[in-house]
Amino acid sequence: MNGLGKSIVENAVFFMEFLLIVAGVVLIAYIYEAVVRKKNGGKERIMTTRKVTMIGMLSAIAGILMMIEFPLPFAPVFYKLDLSDLPALIGAFAFGPVAGVMIEFCKILVYLVFHGTGTAFVGDLANFVIGSSFILPASFIYLFKKSKKDALIACVAGTATMTVVGSWLNAVFLLPKYAQMFGMPMDALVAMGTAVNPKINGVGTFVMLAVVPFNLLKGAVVSIITMLIYKKISPLLKTGHTH
Repeated sequence: MNGLGKSIVENAVFFMEFLLIVAGVVLIAYIYEAVVRKKNGGKERIMTTRKVTMIGMLSAIAGILMMIEFPLPFAPVFYKLDLSDLPALIGAFAFGPVAGVMIEFCKILVYLVFHGTGTAFVGDLANFVIGSSFILPASFIYLFKKSKKDALIACVAGTATMTVVGSWLNAVFLLPKYAQMFGMPMDALVAMGTAVNPKINGVGTFVMLAVVPFNLLKGAVVSIITMLIYKKISPLLKTGHTH
């Protein structure tokens, strides 16, 4: 098989992996939300016309926010901070885990349509999976009891989960996949980290000194903004009225 054919096959396989991961995450969110709603005696459907409308609106906002990126002094150029998880977390708090995951996925589609991919879809997959690992535990906790205290606990749990999942996923899958898709050795990626922090000398230190602080910072920023604005805008999201 020539180089072009091999590249096409690799991209097709990666795309199928992407879709399977998305389907798996949505399924987990749906099962959990259905069980909790049944246990709490809730009769509202997981998806309603208003929810779908709000998911579309929040996805569009998230897609725009995903295009507004901020470089970080402690991470390589392909790690940039954005606030696209903010609408997803707000949507998950307001409408449940399924809505949050759908916003995470739809924002990727919005981003790809208007911006395209600069990471051979690896960064886009990372954004979805790691964003979902933040949204799901946070919304799982908040779904049980919707109080300010539980919202804070949910945000802390979501940030911690995202940091652990993001670190593991980068080390064992995303960084190797990124190197594979771009045809470069792992040492070249590590060297990009070393350029911004001389203490980065391998995948382990790359994860600890770049990936971990990146996810902690992102989770903290999104959580703080959510805590400040959610209660003010949730009536508008749910009913279309501020009161």
